[in-house]
Amino acid sequence: MAQRTLDQKLAILSDAAKYDASCASSGTTRRDSRSGGIGSAGGSGICHAYTPDGRCISLLKILMTNFCIYDCAYCINRVSSNVERARFSPEEVVKLTLEFYRRNMIEGLFLSSGIIRSPDQTMGDMVRIARMLRIEHGFKGYIHLKTIPDASPDLVAQAGLFADRLSVNVELPQDASLRQLAPEKRPETIRAAMADVRLGREAAKDRSHTGKRPPRFAPAGQSTQMIIGADAATDRDILTTSANLYSGYLLKRVYYSAFSPIPDASAALPLIKPPLMREHRLYQADWLMRFYGFDADEIGAAHPSGNLDLAIDPKLAWALANRAQFPVDVARAPREMLLRVPGFGTKTVTRILAARRNGALRYGDLLRMGAIMSKAQPFVTLPDWTPGALTDSAGLRARYAPPPEQLSLF
Repeated sequence: MAQRTLDQKLAILSDAAKYDASCASSGTTRRDSRSGGIGSAGGSGICHAYTPDGRCISLLKILMTNFCIYDCAYCINRVSSNVERARFSPEEVVKLTLEFYRRNMIEGLFLSSGIIRSPDQTMGDMVRIARMLRIEHGFKGYIHLKTIPDASPDLVAQAGLFADRLSVNVELPQDASLRQLAPEKRPETIRAAMADVRLGREAAKDRSHTGKRPPRFAPAGQSTQMIIGADAATDRDILTTSANLYSGYLLKRVYYSAFSPIPDASAALPLIKPPLMREHRLYQADWLMRFYGFDADEIGAAHPSGNLDLAIDPKLAWALANRAQFPVDVARAPREMLLRVPGFGTKTVTRILAARRNGALRYGDLLRMGAIMSKAQPFVTLPDWTPGALTDSAGLRARYAPPPEQLSLF
């Protein structure tokens, strides 16, 4: 077989990496090239994500190889899959990263890989890449490594010294599904790898008896990804798993990736992909758990099926299912309850709490603070506004339903 060129490998392995969604990042201020070297890891949001100030930051997102000794049914790169294969050497990944950076096309690297020969060899090559970038080339840009759960903890510990963020994919939300569809992988091993990363981060915060701070370890934290729609897990199951991961392993993010049917798929997999709106609603629900004080159970309980309503956002769905708690008096309600009002964001609630110390707030005041009053009207009372019977009206949900669409005949 003819030797592939670097461009040909890049085309294959960058395309193979598109199924991994967990490449956005909050970044880190760990490294800055102002003191020497090249690149910078400053700023937030990587891999064509948008930062809070509107900047779009990108990174080189590739697989080291799409060869794999595992046969995970949901993976396009499984050993039994008939796909075009390629493999980078560590030196080629380093060369690509530096050349793309020098051309101002990227600000970092997201590196994942199939399992070649053994987990330890694969993880060892990935660590070698990160070490060469940091030590030999003085690269100060962002590096995100997708760790191999079955690899030696010593290799994962080394990865954390060179990478800004580590991630270990849990793959599927339920252990039984993972055992069925990925028999070579064990949920216990994946969680053990996550625990090792958490312990490494915690140990890096402790000073020695002399006051010396140890080397930083994965300063941008760890993340994971779940495939949605490949098994029968409900959204409530998915959010419960996410909540446990956040509390147990202090993850920065859980990413949700809608299952995409693949060629020659197992009969155990669905024939069609789930609607992308389901993925979007899960991200919204995840946000509610992380910043609004919601529990996974109460979000999932808004619909009898345990799945999120695709027509309206999860916060509004919860409010409609719990109308007895509304309307809320904006002048007296605590922060926890104001955060549950549809149309009120965290910044809006902070502004309300600060402003109401100086006097009564009115409808126009909330509009100026950024509240979406078209959503909030049935759920709040103000000196110049009361919803009356609107809160308990039978047609309240229809008020928020999206308008009907004309279906295409072709």
